[in-house]
Amino acid sequence: MKILLVHDDLVLRRDLKVVLEFLDETVVECGTQEWQAAIDENFESAEDLALIFTQCGSEELPDFLALVDEIDVSVPVLLSGETSLDKVDDVLKKKVIAQLDSPLNYNKTIDSLYRAQVYREQYSNSVARGKQRQVQLFRSLVGTSRGVQSVRELMSQVADKEVSVLITGESGTGKEVVARNLHYNSHRRNKPFVPVNCGAIPAELLESELFGHEKGAFTGAITTRAGRFELAEGGTLFLDEIGDMPLSMQVKILRVLQERTFERVGGNKTLKADVRVIAATHKSLEDMIVDGGFREDLYYRLNVFPIEMPSLKERVEDIPLLMNELISRMEKEKRGSIRFNSAAIMSLCRHEWPGNVRELANLVERLSITHPYDVIGVTELPNKYRHIEDSDEDFTISDNGMKVPSVILDSDAPALLPVNGVDLKEYLANLEKTLIQQALDESSGVVARAAEKLRIRRTTLVEKVRKYGLNNKEDE
Repeated sequence: MKILLVHDDLVLRRDLKVVLEFLDETVVECGTQEWQAAIDENFESAEDLALIFTQCGSEELPDFLALVDEIDVSVPVLLSGETSLDKVDDVLKKKVIAQLDSPLNYNKTIDSLYRAQVYREQYSNSVARGKQRQVQLFRSLVGTSRGVQSVRELMSQVADKEVSVLITGESGTGKEVVARNLHYNSHRRNKPFVPVNCGAIPAELLESELFGHEKGAFTGAITTRAGRFELAEGGTLFLDEIGDMPLSMQVKILRVLQERTFERVGGNKTLKADVRVIAATHKSLEDMIVDGGFREDLYYRLNVFPIEMPSLKERVEDIPLLMNELISRMEKEKRGSIRFNSAAIMSLCRHEWPGNVRELANLVERLSITHPYDVIGVTELPNKYRHIEDSDEDFTISDNGMKVPSVILDSDAPALLPVNGVDLKEYLANLEKTLIQQALDESSGVVARAAEKLRIRRTTLVEKVRKYGLNNKEDE
């Protein structure tokens, strides 16, 4: 550990330094007036500073801890001597690991240094996990199209703001993904994210589902039950398909948004609702207002910050990136793998995609089941996704007359590494198995001809056929 030792008593400071260095710690020493300058001069970044060991009076301690927290929130503090913590708020008080008297007690010192190290590491790991979560979530919105970039920019503007957000767009465009991103990038990230599909719950049960009910409130209410608003306390409530909510419930939702209070069904106790509401719909709420199907006052309460999701046909250039993302997820979850040749990708880019990204994800998963570890061409796609002729496929004839997608034979076009990496040994084995089976199929199972196509010895191919358990005929 690299420790900053802050003390004005030179003799005591020297003694403390000797003890800490004896314990194999790296120590930088200074007086109480020079500690900030000492950090700038001796530490390349605040991350190199593992601990501050200091003398500090009860009056100065709150300001000192606040400054340390501003430099780096994960730096713990050891105090030399007894100092009152009464004036320190509870958050900063956690930074003080222990108070050590002089001369130092060996066991207590070792224990305190260990606790400081655990504090530093745990905090750093939690920050790293937070960063990883954010990256992972935003990867769900992969793409370079203008529409996706605009959505990302809007999300970054509103994520940490306490305002209602209305997400609109066709079904399958990723509205819930955006809602989860907004939650996990807000200060409410450590509280629940509770989704509710307003169209999937019968109208007569929706009030109980959202607000909960008291025992005996209606037939079947045998116990008191908390609603979604209570479950989301301190966090985010995501009201999906808000356009399907009955008018009678819209009035009650409006009251919660205005008053921040509600009552359970059958109860008379008023409960507070510290909840951020994010709503989503694929319907045009403005048209519904004209037709009398949606309350105008609720619309303006929800539509404080609108985000419109582009359909997949409006962001065709993102389709190859989305496919690569979906495939890399399957590989990470050990659910198989698949590849598409350039003609298949071109054909998919010409599809209308009424189901948007959800439809694309379903197609990739289906093909990974029907054609595991295979290269998908136009002929392998379901009929409705074939928008170019078979003859348009980008094939190259090898020196041995083998018909292979050119994207495989083109050595100048490097393979794309999935975002999450790949098990290279497993990937190469699957690729080898696929090519051997193709060579056997085109050679009618004759090993000698297949070996010639693959430019390997017949005996080597026989061993690999046995290794992978492939089917072949005896040599003619």
